[in-house]
Amino acid sequence: MKIILILTVCSFATGECMPPLQWHETFEDPYSCSITGYKEGLKKLEEIGKEEVNKLALSITFSCRTYPGVTA
Repeated sequence: MKIILILTVCSFATGECMPPLQWHETFEDPYSCSITGYKEGLKKLEEIGKEEVNKLALSITFSCRTYPGVTA
C-alpha cells in the first residue's frame, strides 16, 4: 500500500482554496509523507513570500492518504 501526499493552498481572506495538488511521488509510510508535507508547505510559503501570504491570508494544509491500488 502506498501513501499519497495532497497539498492545498487556501486564503482565509476570501475563504477560497486552490485545487488540491497531488505530490509527484508516493511514500512508504506516514512519517515520510508528513515530513515532506511540512517541508514542502514551508518551501511554498517562502516562495510566495511574506507580503503576499499576509495580504491574502494564505495557509497551506496537507493530508497523507493511503490507496491500496497505487504503486510507486
